[in-house]
Amino acid sequence: MSIQRVLFVLTSHDTLGDTGKETGFYLPEVTHPYKAFEQAGIAVEFVSPKGGKAPMIGVDLQDPINQAFLNDAVKVAKVENTLTPADVDATHYDAVFYAGGHGTMWDFPGNQALALIAAQIYENGGVVGAVCHGPAGLVPVRLSTNQPLVAGKTIAGFTNSEEVAVGLADVVPFLLADKLTELGATHTQADNFQTHIEVSDRLVTGQNPASARGVGEQMVMLMQRLASSITTKPPLAKA
Repeated sequence: MSIQRVLFVLTSHDTLGDTGKETGFYLPEVTHPYKAFEQAGIAVEFVSPKGGKAPMIGVDLQDPINQAFLNDAVKVAKVENTLTPADVDATHYDAVFYAGGHGTMWDFPGNQALALIAAQIYENGGVVGAVCHGPAGLVPVRLSTNQPLVAGKTIAGFTNSEEVAVGLADVVPFLLADKLTELGATHTQADNFQTHIEVSDRLVTGQNPASARGVGEQMVMLMQRLASSITTKPPLAKA
């Protein structure tokens, strides 16, 4: 059986509106899901809207999973040499995962190339995941029916109250929970910064950084179940 592959999508955006502050992808929302995939023997590759080095925030070295990732030169090289969307063949992946970080709110929603990759993976029977602000990447994803991927799905993502709590409700270009609801999703939430994950068909989403590892674990379980169902299908009857 061939090795399964998941494509991690990272933001290329490094400026937090007009605040003068830096942003980017939030490291624990990469390292914790990465560990879940790695432990399951699933290969991880990285893409970003611009390719190359993705801007990183959330570097908490008291987190041993972050520390181990940053100590691994091969893994660090992956986030510093991300693919561009044009480099990606969606048929090579069993899943796609959108990592969070506020930067995603600026460069994920308008990126049609990434949206097409996600739609292809999903319609090929693959799994789509996102955590925190990562679901901003789901906003432009349309299926071949032209329906939004999130329509009719139950979704978790960074909440309006969490955005208010971090003081950025008036900085981000839109409120993520409201946008997902506008697209036909049912947005659910836990209390601020508490773990909350939703699995809706083959879409797995998490509310915040505390939910990142769980999103990875749920994606792994879905991928293993789907792979098992394919390998255990009975052979076609001979004519």
